[in-house]
Amino acid sequence: MFDPTGKPRILALPPGADFPAALVAGLVARMAGQPPEALARVTLYLNTSRMLRRVQSVFDDHGPAFLPRLRLVSDIGQDPLCGLPPAEPAIRRRLELAGLVAGLLKHRADFAPGSNAYDLADSLAALMAEMHDEGVAPDALERPGIDDSLAAHWAESLRFVRIVARYFDHAAPPDAEARQRRAVEAMIAGWSEAPPSDPIIVAGSTGSRGTAALLMRAVAGLPQGAVILPGYDFNMPDEAWNSLYSGGVPAEDHPQFRFVKLLKSLELRPSDVDRWAKVPQADAARARLVSLALRPAPVTDQWMAEGALLGPLEPATRHLTLIESPTPRAESLAIALCLRKAAEDGRRAALVTPDRTLARRVMAALDRWSILPDESAGEPLGQTAPGRFLRHIAGMMGRRAGAEDLLTVLKHPLTATGAGPEGRGEHLRLTRNLELTLRRQGPAFPEGQDILAWAATAGEGASDWATWLAHWLDRLADPSQERLQSVVTRHLDIAEAIAAGPGTSPQDSELWQEEAGRTAAATMAELQREAAAGGSVAPAEYARLLSTHLGDAMVHPIRDTHPLISVWGTLEARVQGADLIILAGLNEGVWPAAPAPDPWLSRQMRMAAGLLLPERQIGLSAHDFQQAAAAPEVILSRACRDAEAETVPSRWLARLTNLLNGLPAGGGPDACAAMRARGDVWLQHAVALEQPPEALAAALPPAARPAPRPPVAARPRTLAVTGIRTLIRDPYAIYARHILRLRPLNPLRAGPDPRLRGQVLHEIVEHFVREGPVDETADVAAQRLLALAEATLKDAIPWPSAQRIWLARIARIADRFGQAEAARRARGVPAVLEEKGSITLENGSFTLTARPDRIDLLDDGRVHIYDYKSGTPPTEKQQKNFDMQLLLEAIMAERGGFAGLGPRSVEAVSYIQLGGEGAEKTTAIEGDLLAGVWSKLERLIAAYDRRQTGYAARRAVFEARQEGDYDHLARFGEWQMSDPPVPEDVG
Repeated sequence: MFDPTGKPRILALPPGADFPAALVAGLVARMAGQPPEALARVTLYLNTSRMLRRVQSVFDDHGPAFLPRLRLVSDIGQDPLCGLPPAEPAIRRRLELAGLVAGLLKHRADFAPGSNAYDLADSLAALMAEMHDEGVAPDALERPGIDDSLAAHWAESLRFVRIVARYFDHAAPPDAEARQRRAVEAMIAGWSEAPPSDPIIVAGSTGSRGTAALLMRAVAGLPQGAVILPGYDFNMPDEAWNSLYSGGVPAEDHPQFRFVKLLKSLELRPSDVDRWAKVPQADAARARLVSLALRPAPVTDQWMAEGALLGPLEPATRHLTLIESPTPRAESLAIALCLRKAAEDGRRAALVTPDRTLARRVMAALDRWSILPDESAGEPLGQTAPGRFLRHIAGMMGRRAGAEDLLTVLKHPLTATGAGPEGRGEHLRLTRNLELTLRRQGPAFPEGQDILAWAATAGEGASDWATWLAHWLDRLADPSQERLQSVVTRHLDIAEAIAAGPGTSPQDSELWQEEAGRTAAATMAELQREAAAGGSVAPAEYARLLSTHLGDAMVHPIRDTHPLISVWGTLEARVQGADLIILAGLNEGVWPAAPAPDPWLSRQMRMAAGLLLPERQIGLSAHDFQQAAAAPEVILSRACRDAEAETVPSRWLARLTNLLNGLPAGGGPDACAAMRARGDVWLQHAVALEQPPEALAAALPPAARPAPRPPVAARPRTLAVTGIRTLIRDPYAIYARHILRLRPLNPLRAGPDPRLRGQVLHEIVEHFVREGPVDETADVAAQRLLALAEATLKDAIPWPSAQRIWLARIARIADRFGQAEAARRARGVPAVLEEKGSITLENGSFTLTARPDRIDLLDDGRVHIYDYKSGTPPTEKQQKNFDMQLLLEAIMAERGGFAGLGPRSVEAVSYIQLGGEGAEKTTAIEGDLLAGVWSKLERLIAAYDRRQTGYAARRAVFEARQEGDYDHLARFGEWQMSDPPVPEDVG
């Protein structure tokens, strides 16, 4: 097949070539004229399963014929006949390393603060796999000079890495990488004794990993061996090639570095690489442009010299589009529209991105047109329904689960599926009723006894369901540390019981069904089988372990996908060609991704030991970009901003645009502007897609500021003094609450919000005042307040951090509060504590109610009214015009509105701040103050007793940014605060 040669045989295909098609075409051409069976003697090693399937498909298109022996490079290490012991499962090695790392962290807690044993074990396993793959033994860490000038952390990590040297003994069970390396070495050793006479070809691999490069060097030196490189840049001059090793620092972030490293090891020059097949490039001019843009930094001065030789740049960029969207959502919509247009035109199109989130967004956008692309990478098991279900349950183990966590599991589509649709429907009905109770009454962290107490009043069918729920909820809450095997068993038992539902068998559930379920079952069975290698584990650590373990498995569901639209990872983009390639997520940190930090070896230590540098992955990503950017038509896409801040364009995109803008003689700036203009068209389409049709927009104009006017008979005839403030500031809230009878639900994820803080502080002070002796000193009062606050917060607040913060705030004002309380007790006694009172207006049709925090009966027969505020008390002007709560309570006291007090003269009203410095703000009741407030109240009530007075939304809110419970109902946002209210008769 190959003519004899005195040097290793390296061939290549340029970027933009359909590698599988060109590979087969070149092989068929070289075998022309030979017997048909000659092709069957060829062994072809390929780098990925998808590449192998594509090569088989291309051979099928050539008609009936013998096929070469198609094998994967990874098959060498999986060959059971190579005389090596089987590879140790990755999860077993991870668990063994986690035990060693846990011992390190136990004695050196400062080694990696914030890290857990499993995360460090994963990084250590990756380091060991890399050492096996690169053929670097632990002895390499003993080289002279590697310990010099090391910081304490690196010296400690180096000593620990040396401890795991036993895994490199030939007697130790190998991991997958070690077995692959040994198998390749054994095969090469056999070739050295008896070189094969049949052709052997390694195709598609870049030689970026040590074992692959070792195999490629050996095959290239065989009499009938050859290596075929993908995406080899034939446009690079010798100066550019030589610069990749200039200065002694290898340019590993360059897309062609892997090739020059391979050639250097074979004592070849870049010019020694021949083309495998004479296939035309999709766009030779663009390939030259991209090659120049990606030149190594030391030779970027060639931009000016060689850029002038490119000629007019418009032809090179004619089929190149640049989308720079303002947000990730806009980017995903624009890409979806591009793919939809390609499908309509009957063109093959593919989205290539390493950003899985962006890919999911695009697929969700395509779903509106029922376009389901072929997703080559599959879906991580942890993102499937069974994976999320298992992760949710593991996340609840060993801790008090919140209402949000509980309802997330109860509403999961796999929960209670054992009894069929009817059982599932009853389960959802009870879940809805439980949710309403939890959101209205709590508790924030429900336990089994809370569920049973709810069931006692929940009606028919709730008892058995609540017993089932309480049983597994209590089992989940067990925080004890157990052996990993016991934790996995308990987790699976609970998961199967939840999936089955009450009174059904676990075998009847849908948890382990379909492709995702079967993959989940196999993955969990592997974890359970290897769990004996793990020691004791806390529930939180198990949840992290499970999340990583499920994320490593991929699910390829069998679905009826669109034949023309695909979503590829960057590796899969090498395998197939398409008419349109969309390179998306071109931002720094995404493509290329930032190198993962290595907690074990520094960059200098890696270089000294002969390991890979962090820039290697960047170079591989650059190679993927260079190959994909040479497709027939390419769209480059990025979002200028993410959820947090502005983004930085990918270095390759920045190089390309900078090169174009720096070549005005060739029309580079105009070509760059044309690329952006073509991208702006898709962004405009994305904006139009989000806009409602003109007819619909005309039929549904923005809502006006509402001011509903219900019949007078439907208006509330009783309001609390706090409701008067709402009636003044936001009348619409009174309309929604008292007329429409809508009650806001508490957030599903309860938290220590200001409302809860106010309630608890009021409870503390109420008990403090009720239980306080008359002759208590200030110091004793302060100590009693702190003790009472600590006990109350512990019982009422389930968040330890909030307990400590609020207790600290009370401690700061305890002394001052105790002194003030002693002074108050010297002048009078508490006569009313949280007791309801009421009075009727003179028109007899409206009742005002109140529940004062505290009213003290003074020695002179008058009263003093107090209100405790967790926030800032209102000013005097606010009290007279808006926050009239205490002044209205004073009016009620003077008119005998509180039973047991009778009509009493009011000395003053005071706000006591239960925060800050514990200040007390007092307003003396003098002159006609109360008469003026009473007159305002009468006029206010009289105004709302007229049908023409509407309940305007946000009439006089204290701050425009203040959120109301009913703003969404009033459609605030469609109208502005400056818009006049629009009255409307309702009812």
